[in-house]
Amino acid sequence: MMQIPQIRLQTNPMKIGLNIEQPVQQIEQKAAVQSIQQPQAIMEIQTTQGKLTIDQSQAREDMDLKSLSRRVDEFAQQGYQDWLAGMARRAQQGTELRHIEKGGNALTEQARQNSKGPEKKFNLGWIPSHFSVKLDYQPAEVKIEATAQKPIIDAQVNRVNHTYTQGSVNVEILQKNALDIDFINLYPDGIRKVKT
Repeated sequence: MMQIPQIRLQTNPMKIGLNIEQPVQQIEQKAAVQSIQQPQAIMEIQTTQGKLTIDQSQAREDMDLKSLSRRVDEFAQQGYQDWLAGMARRAQQGTELRHIEKGGNALTEQARQNSKGPEKKFNLGWIPSHFSVKLDYQPAEVKIEATAQKPIIDAQVNRVNHTYTQGSVNVEILQKNALDIDFINLYPDGIRKVKT
């Protein structure tokens, strides 16, 4: 039987181990410190009081409650008018008596006129009369002045605290690669192994 020479190859792959440490990152952001102050608005209010005027002098006169000065003025005016009327009447009557020879009954007529009083007048009306009380009203005035104040804002920003630890990768060989070569029937004395 004939033996054919053979070469046998056997390989072992390399095994690599990786030790990985993850990077660590820490970020801390503190809140900003903020202070806000709002001053009150400045407000000024000026008020002019309303004024109500009531004039009831006409109503009082309608009720014959006149003031002393008004009565004195009226009596003086009436006395002056009566004096003028009396002078005119006496002058007229004197003229009539001077011409008594012309006939007529001058003395009797003058006696009747001098004894006759003034005619009384009567009429219906309202006491006091309508709108005899006079009202005058000046409304109040209000002036408002407001001055707004700006807010006072103070903000202090805090820095970011940032720490970073780098990761690392450690490589180690767990198994080396190998190649085994076997020669069969190549040598007459048997098998010879070659390891590489």
